[in-house]
Amino acid sequence: MGTVNSREGKLYLDFRYRGIRCREQTQLADTQTNRQKLGKVLDMMEQQIRAGTFDYSHHFPNSPRVERFVAIEKLSRQKATGGRMVFSAFAELWLDEKRVEWRASQFETVDGILRCHLIPAMGEERIGTISKQAILAFRLRLCEPDGQSGKTLSASRINHIMTYLRLILNEAAERFDFESPWRNIKALPMPRSQVQPFTLEEVQLILTKVRPDFRPYYAVRFFTGLRTGEVDGLSWDNVDFGARLIHVHQSLVRGNLGPTKTAGSHRTIAMSQSVYDGLRAQWELTGEKSTFVFCSRRGQPLNHRNVTRRVWYPLLALLELEKRNPYQTRHTAATLWLAAGENPEWIARQLGHANTSMLFRVYSRFVPNLIGRDGAAFEQLLAEEFEQEDEE
Repeated sequence: MGTVNSREGKLYLDFRYRGIRCREQTQLADTQTNRQKLGKVLDMMEQQIRAGTFDYSHHFPNSPRVERFVAIEKLSRQKATGGRMVFSAFAELWLDEKRVEWRASQFETVDGILRCHLIPAMGEERIGTISKQAILAFRLRLCEPDGQSGKTLSASRINHIMTYLRLILNEAAERFDFESPWRNIKALPMPRSQVQPFTLEEVQLILTKVRPDFRPYYAVRFFTGLRTGEVDGLSWDNVDFGARLIHVHQSLVRGNLGPTKTAGSHRTIAMSQSVYDGLRAQWELTGEKSTFVFCSRRGQPLNHRNVTRRVWYPLLALLELEKRNPYQTRHTAATLWLAAGENPEWIARQLGHANTSMLFRVYSRFVPNLIGRDGAAFEQLLAEEFEQEDEE
């Protein structure tokens, strides 16, 4: 039973709709006459609620709750039709609901998967009639070479596409009360991720020959293990020269600045001397130009695809080094720390890993011993190597 109440001399309605308590403010003064008027309105609303004809947007068009109830009513109508809803309609609805949960980059990625793969293949199918056979046939088509380019998708990419198909089908099955066709479908086997770290000699060669304006950028990448999005999104207010610390709080992905990849990636990194010197040199270049540590001539954050294509790959070709993606700088940092005998737990914290399990699983073959003080052994390794080069 709803009530008419007063707040700061103005009347508001307090009632329940679809199991949710609602309070809607009016501009009516708290008088006996106005209370009687609102009482009649409330009686009419409750009759409509019981009859299933209540339209929230009609009574309260400016309420912030309207959008929520419109979505609920839409889903109720869809549920009434069960699995007869076509795949494309539900996929669009599901994706829109995920907008508030995901980073912009993830939303764009999944939107691309829907547009390029899932909707063209299953868009007009009734979601409740999609079978396991249809799912496996779709995956088989993904494995075939492209008709124009002849290229094939990697097992990792196919598994990524299939993951979102599974999420959509399972969500639809739960909402519309039908059995999900996704049963006992295993992911395609994938080769182990390629870890191809550079040797310290190769790192020195790269930092010696790279364009001077990019030398600090690659020094930071090689000696901190920052991910591409983390180094590209690094801002000066997260660089503490006094404490020699880098605070990793954000990441730049596809031009969008957002939180780090995971909660564990939100961390503080200790600067080695090489990183400290590199950032000091970078401050002279861009400190007064941009809030971003590494930026373009106009002060905009770097476009990592352009940097990779125009600086990184041409440099490797010039030096006759095996072509490797820039992410190998992160692997290089990990293996150099391990080779120097740093504490694995310290390394895991530097990399933003929750524990050391991934460290040993991925880099175990690069571990000669596990002795040394945090950060000190790595400093010594670099100092000795660069001093030897100067003497030569």
